[in-house]
Amino acid sequence: MNKIILLFLLTVFLWPWCSAQAGDRILFIPHDDRPISYHQTVEVVEAAGYELVLPPKELLSNATNMGHPQELWQWLRENAPKAKSAVIASDSMLYGGLIPSRKHEVSQAEIAERLENFKRLRQDTPNLHIYVFDSLMRTPYQGWAGNIEEPAYYEQYGGAIFQYTSLLDKGETSKLSAAEKRDLQAYEKAIPQEYQKDWFGRRAKNLAATKELMDMTAAGTIDYLILGRDDNAPLCQTHRENREILAYAEKKNLPKSKFQSMPGIDEFNILLLNRAINDMTWNIPFVYVRYGQGKGGDTIPDFSDEKISDSVEAALKIAGGLQVKKPQRADLVLYINTEEKGKTIETLNALPTEADFVPDLKADKNTKAFVQMVEDAVNAGYPVSVADIKYANGADNALMNILEQKNLLFRLKAYSGWNTATNSTGFALGTGMLAGKMTDAAKNHLLTVRYLDDWAYQANVRAHVGTELVRTFGSYEYYYKLEDKLAFAEKRNTELMRDFARKHLPEIPVDFSVKNPWLRMFECDLLFAE
Repeated sequence: MNKIILLFLLTVFLWPWCSAQAGDRILFIPHDDRPISYHQTVEVVEAAGYELVLPPKELLSNATNMGHPQELWQWLRENAPKAKSAVIASDSMLYGGLIPSRKHEVSQAEIAERLENFKRLRQDTPNLHIYVFDSLMRTPYQGWAGNIEEPAYYEQYGGAIFQYTSLLDKGETSKLSAAEKRDLQAYEKAIPQEYQKDWFGRRAKNLAATKELMDMTAAGTIDYLILGRDDNAPLCQTHRENREILAYAEKKNLPKSKFQSMPGIDEFNILLLNRAINDMTWNIPFVYVRYGQGKGGDTIPDFSDEKISDSVEAALKIAGGLQVKKPQRADLVLYINTEEKGKTIETLNALPTEADFVPDLKADKNTKAFVQMVEDAVNAGYPVSVADIKYANGADNALMNILEQKNLLFRLKAYSGWNTATNSTGFALGTGMLAGKMTDAAKNHLLTVRYLDDWAYQANVRAHVGTELVRTFGSYEYYYKLEDKLAFAEKRNTELMRDFARKHLPEIPVDFSVKNPWLRMFECDLLFAE
């Protein structure tokens, strides 16, 4: 009955959006062409039966291409009249892409001109539902050799920049000790002024652009805006800027039904596409959420500045869902694997050495209890999705082994355990919301992709091949920038991934190959035989 009432209210409020001139076609402009941003997200939506239209891949940013904003705007203008909705990464439209947003040399005037294109888009297509996701520049806690995601000077000064801005942030919200004040001055002196000017200057331009997007959202040019805080911390420049953004949203009376700011960024693709679909179909998925024992939802994961329960609640709102208190009422049951004491464990793939990689296969009592909850829910007939966030940048091997032993892997509706906690929870949520519309074959293929990527590659093969790179070529730097070692890495990745699949996923054929399209070990792409 409650869902019927909610759907009636949606009908009343969304009636002006209804348009007969366009079908249910959704335009989608991601923030780059990484597999998870591009075709893996597209595969989820298309498996659920919806039509996505994307720009030519060569217009999007990648490891060697800074993107093509002008051409993307032209493509969008040409295709918008034939679509119902558009999910747009503002970073692609303003700077070229997510990584270009951190390194660009675009002038304030050029950014302003590109921002005006959003107003022209609204004028030209008044019935188009426009959903936009934007990002605050991240603040990594350190730099490293071969990193393509930050300005070159971040390798040497990244740690000092992070510490400096952490103290700036803290000093604006509480009192610094005498020692902290001395540290603040020392960090400021340690960072060359030219690099401070470059880094803070770019951030100021991006922040001004974000506020303009918020103004357009308040004015109705943009229907819904999300702001992501990628790779941030409880104290850092990203958190500092977000405080300013939240104050600006309050000043503009921007409600959460129009604007949200939350940790993360890559998962926004699937979350906003869910929102577009739910708005088109006037649907509100009900989701029941449960965490592992111990700290659970109060966990503040690495690369985040808030409790994971707050992030999941925000992700649900972004996707157009509603959290319920009983699994019996839910369209999806989301189980989130957390570490008992609220820690985030590193997957041992961050910095390879010559030492042998040995995965941790021993399940603690918390993991065993979590699997029991999942098994009980599956046996009760609930549609279960698992977000695996105990480890950063990969699956929990102990968890996956028990799921395998209990024959639960392909009884789930969705799974995600890649990169940051909010990436995983968002993707598990977004995929799970759509899984009910998929055939079993399509659902199982998507699970296969995640198990091969998040479990086989990220939690195992990536570390093994990283060690081989160090042993064979004498430097860990190739791990971050493969260069002429690309063929070696892709060959070994493919061999080890096939071995892993034969052992742990015998249900699937091993006629796939593994590529590293961004010329580094951080992510992989899976190419399946036709």
